[in-house]
Parts: sequence; structure tokens; C-alpha cells
Amino acid sequence: MTAPTARNLRFMAPTIIDYDYGISTIDVEFVRPNLAASHLIVDSGEAAFVDVGTSYSAPVLLNALATKGLAREQVRYVCVTHVHLDHAGGAGELMRHLPNATLVVHPRGERHMVDPSKLMAGTIAVYGEETTRRLYGDIPPIPQQRVHAVADNEGLELGQRTLRFLDTPGHAYHHYCVYDESAAAVFSGDTFGISYRELDTAKGAFIFPTTTPIHFDPEAAHASIDRLLSLAPRAIYLTHFSEVTELQRLGADLHADLDAFVAIAEASGADGEDRAVRIRTALRGYLGERLAGHGCALSDDRVDDVLNMDLQLNAQGLEVWLERREANS
Repeated sequence: MTAPTARNLRFMAPTIIDYDYGISTIDVEFVRPNLAASHLIVDSGEAAFVDVGTSYSAPVLLNALATKGLAREQVRYVCVTHVHLDHAGGAGELMRHLPNATLVVHPRGERHMVDPSKLMAGTIAVYGEETTRRLYGDIPPIPQQRVHAVADNEGLELGQRTLRFLDTPGHAYHHYCVYDESAAAVFSGDTFGISYRELDTAKGAFIFPTTTPIHFDPEAAHASIDRLLSLAPRAIYLTHFSEVTELQRLGADLHADLDAFVAIAEASGADGEDRAVRIRTALRGYLGERLAGHGCALSDDRVDDVLNMDLQLNAQGLEVWLERREANS
């Protein structure tokens, strides 16, 4: 699917879901509806974004501010949970329009926001230049003086509340999650997996891990999930997508899936051009069985539409993890 351009997004009404405690989910309109979100937190006249989509998403987020009656000057923080481009690719463009905002980034991702050339080059190497530009647009650099590399367990004040930043590797080594202490809410980026609303049933939300290249680490992923659950949050807000509750059940599902994904990768056979294909096929079968047990009534074609991109990326990430382990053995 061709990504919309910044020009035609500028005139669309943003899709906003408002929750309690001044929290809103904003669809950043990446690839398809209900795939990727930014979360807006507002307290006492100050605002923060957590994850911001791509450069094409910047007009959507600016429109969301206007829709909610907020001035651009009220945004104090732009927080990117990690520097994958569906989460942080829009930060440079958005920051151009938010004069009082500070970018808050993991220390290991800081250099990529100040000078995104290597990040962009790496993405082009994987997807090709045409696809990269179509999906993500340009990635402007952010001046160093507007960037704050946040320490593990550091708290930043937003209005009358504290946002606490937790180092949560596993999906990426440059990943943090945000704990909103007043709301008892976690903004998890990709650490607490993916839960698309199309897959909800009478049994509740359906969740699965994201193991995209290149830093997937199953042991760290398990530990980070447990760290989030130890906070006993009321809700977790996923970039993919929006609010989930029933967190003990979902956490158990994520732990089981991580073990299953690793077993699938380990059973995929010798290295070769088709190993990622074998992993992807096995992942689709595994998740298909889980969805059937969850009461999902979507057709196989519709499930494929929802899961295809994640199946591809998860298979690639598991293969990279296998290659790294094999190289170190």
C-alpha cells in the first residue's frame, strides 16, 4: 500500500481515542488504519507525545493538537520509545513545529536522532530507497541541544505528574518504556508486543510478540515484560495498537509466544535463502491456531492482511537472532 503524503494528510481529521487521565491514542496513519499509534498525554496545560510515527505523520499529530484545543507551544516532550522508523521517524519533522519540545530518547538511540544518516542508510539497505522514501519520507536531524538522553528510572515532570523511563531491551537494545505514575499506565512501544483491535473477540484482546531485526533477544524480552508487569499497571498503551488491560493474561501469552517463536526458529533447519520463509510459514500456522482458539471469526485472507507485515518482520528478526547465536557458538 502506498503511504499517504504529508500534503494530503494535512486536511484529514485525525482519528483520536480519548481515555481517562488525559491520555489519548492518535492513529498516525501508517500503512493502514489501526496499525500504529502515537499517544498524547496532557496534564495541567503541558503535553507529551509518546512515539510519533513517520514524517508523514507529523501533520496528523499537529491536527490532533488543534482538535484538542492545544497550542503547539504546550508540547513539552516528544518521547520515542526506540528509533525504529515507525516510532521515531517523524520526530525530526514534528520537532520543527513544536518550539518548546525536548526530544526524549534512549542513550543508545540519541546519535541516530541527531544524525539520522546511518539510520536512513540502514533502512534503505533493507527496503530499497523507493520503498523507504514512500513509507517513511525524509528524516530531518534534530539539534543536539533539543535532545535529552534519558537514564534508566529517570523521572521527568509533566504538569503535576511524573513520567518515569525504564530501560527495556529485548525488542531493541535502544528501547525504553514510559511509566505514568499518576495514571498507573505504561507506554510500551514494542516491548509488550502487538495487539491489533481487529483481532479482539469476546475473549478479549489478542497479543503476540514483535521480534523484528536486528536486536531481538528473547531472554531480555522476557525480563522486560516481567519488569512492566511488576509495576502492576492499570493499563498498557501499545504503539501497535492502543490500550490493553487484562495484563496478567496478556503477559503470560507473550511469555508463551516468545518461547514458541524461539522453538520455531530453532526447528527451521540449516541456514539458507529460504530459512526466513520457513520461519514465517510456521509463525503463521502457530498464530492461526492461537487465533482460532481465541474465537477469531476473520477469514484467512483477512488475517493475512492484518498479520502479513509482522510475520515477515518477525521471521527476519528470528533469522538474524539465529545467525548471531550461530556465529557466537
